[in-house]
Amino acid sequence: MAALFGSRVRRLRTAAGLTQAELGARTHVVSTRITQVERSSGAKPTLELARALDDALGADGLLVDLWPHVYRESFPDWSRTFMAYSAQAAAIHEYASHVVPGLLQTEEYARAVLGVGLSLKNERQLEERLNARLERQERLTSPERPELLVILDESVLRRPVGGDDVMRRQLARLLEAAADPHITVQILPFDQGEHDMLGGSLTVLTLPDGSEVAYTEGAHHGQLFEDPDEVRRFAVTYDRLREAALPPRRSLGVIRSVMEDDYRDTKLPSRSARRLLAQEQLQQSGGRQLRRGGGRSRRRCSGA
Repeated sequence: MAALFGSRVRRLRTAAGLTQAELGARTHVVSTRITQVERSSGAKPTLELARALDDALGADGLLVDLWPHVYRESFPDWSRTFMAYSAQAAAIHEYASHVVPGLLQTEEYARAVLGVGLSLKNERQLEERLNARLERQERLTSPERPELLVILDESVLRRPVGGDDVMRRQLARLLEAAADPHITVQILPFDQGEHDMLGGSLTVLTLPDGSEVAYTEGAHHGQLFEDPDEVRRFAVTYDRLREAALPPRRSLGVIRSVMEDDYRDTKLPSRSARRLLAQEQLQQSGGRQLRRGGGRSRRRCSGA
């Protein structure tokens, strides 16, 4: 299907009298990306790219219709429809219970996450999934970027996916992303106890027409909800999670604390060690001041 998609792009481009570079400029990708699509090599096209190619080549929906079949072997059935909705959502509200959401993952963190799971068949499929995930992240910097609100269970911060170095860089990525006015990151701390989404993740998407869909996911399965009544219940659940989560500024403080204490650079002392050193320095400094002050007081007394 990827080869069929590529051949259709090539035929449409040739018929339109466009070079690969010209088509790349119209779809905001480099010409080598068009080459990859036409030769069905490298990463498979994202839905966003399929739409852009369809519009640029006047394919009347053909390429968009082909896109789900291109990904049929790369992703489980239960995730593809959600991915299609997510690619066009105006707002994404996500609660993650186990790992950082794909839109905010670093490449090395994403590789570690995608490298496990019963649906993974081989290394090539891993590379396809990884490239697709990284391409989807490009939407966060596009003019049509969605409002992204992410609630992370505290366990997401504590689980060293990929090892300490990978986690430190991943947490730094979260802090960097949260500086974007379109992105909000909140932490649901352990002390909040049980809640309605315990053990699973939840995403509520607001589509351009104002309608909403909800998606729940576990380790090896996911389910999309489109019925308005069901979606409304999940939206209420999400609002409750947001109320229980720490405010954004405090949440960023928690992320920094975990990054510095749990996944600090081994060349640097821990936060607790730095505090102890500061206290010792303060005590030493204060002791010298007291001795100097005491000496002056005694001299004043004797002089009197």
